[in-house]
Amino acid sequence: MAKIKNPFIVTGKIEPAYFCDRVKESQTLIKSLTNGNNLVLISPRRMGKTGLISYCYDNPQLSKNYYTFFIDILHTTSLREFTYLFGRHIYETLLPRSKKMVVSFTQALKSLSGRFGFDPFSSLPTFNLEITDITRPELTLEEIFHYLESSDRPCIIAFDEFQQIANFPEKNVEALLRTHIQRMSNARFIFAGSEFHIMQEIFLSSAKPFYNSADILELKAIDPKVYSEFVKKHMASANITINDKVINKVYNLMEGNTYAMQKTFNEAFTIVEPNKECTQDIIKQAIENVIDSKEPLFKELLSNVSERYKPLLYSIAQERSVKQITSVNFIKQYHLPSASSVQHAAKHLLEKGVITRLNGIYSVTDVFFALWINRLYGKKNLATLLLDS
Repeated sequence: MAKIKNPFIVTGKIEPAYFCDRVKESQTLIKSLTNGNNLVLISPRRMGKTGLISYCYDNPQLSKNYYTFFIDILHTTSLREFTYLFGRHIYETLLPRSKKMVVSFTQALKSLSGRFGFDPFSSLPTFNLEITDITRPELTLEEIFHYLESSDRPCIIAFDEFQQIANFPEKNVEALLRTHIQRMSNARFIFAGSEFHIMQEIFLSSAKPFYNSADILELKAIDPKVYSEFVKKHMASANITINDKVINKVYNLMEGNTYAMQKTFNEAFTIVEPNKECTQDIIKQAIENVIDSKEPLFKELLSNVSERYKPLLYSIAQERSVKQITSVNFIKQYHLPSASSVQHAAKHLLEKGVITRLNGIYSVTDVFFALWINRLYGKKNLATLLLDS
């Protein structure tokens, strides 16, 4: 018998049959772009931004009429790196689509003339540039935007983790990008980000260049009833039963985080046998398996957190979410130092992406990391406690 495909996909491209909901969000995104607007897409990490963009890119309204690009800039640290990644991605995306556009793109980058390689078999230029080849990033960036403007088909460019530009050492990045983007008539942009306070500062502050320049879409958790039906439907594809109560407990434990829920049910699907029930005990085992598989990563992550910041991290992990981190009660309960020290620690942990702040509420960015911290250092095993409640 052929093995049934695991329907709870957590990496790579998600086929429409395994894509859960996001009907309104995808309609909003497509409508905004096709009506000539740019879009800001904000959500916590692992809530499904990338999957939503990819899903919309496959929609015939976009796939048949636009060149679509997706550039993750999370690990860029300067305008030079941003420009290099931007150009490289355009080249690699166009290569399988249009040889003509690849040639015209490399010809457009006059600041890099002579640095491209050449494939004698395909007669195409090769993007074998090094980051150091970009000596004048502002000029190369201008050439990339000029190319997009002259493209034979309109373009949609998504920058993921766009808040990263706020950390670049160059002081004029926002103004520079805004200047180019506002002149574009042949391209639309998606600015996706997971750090709410930074994204809001970039796009909602009247003192910033990007103020009032794009529609804003906040990606929230999938409706629990919709997700429950999704899980039951796909479990049933392997003749596996699961009740709403168990699904809802997972939803509450993971606080609606799309990736965490999908990862849990992905693992549970591999454990439970066909024609059996996916019980609460199987879910517990699935969560433990996921945490065990991530433990080396979590140890490395924790080792990079200074000892003076760890008490606040542990406290937030135990509470799951905290609003008043400088309140007397919270500081006293977890034996934290002064309010000013807590604020300093929170600022550092936010900058490192270890914790996140949404609508004034702090939580550990990775749900499984929070559960691992509690398993090792907490007074309670949150996964077991909440699933048994």
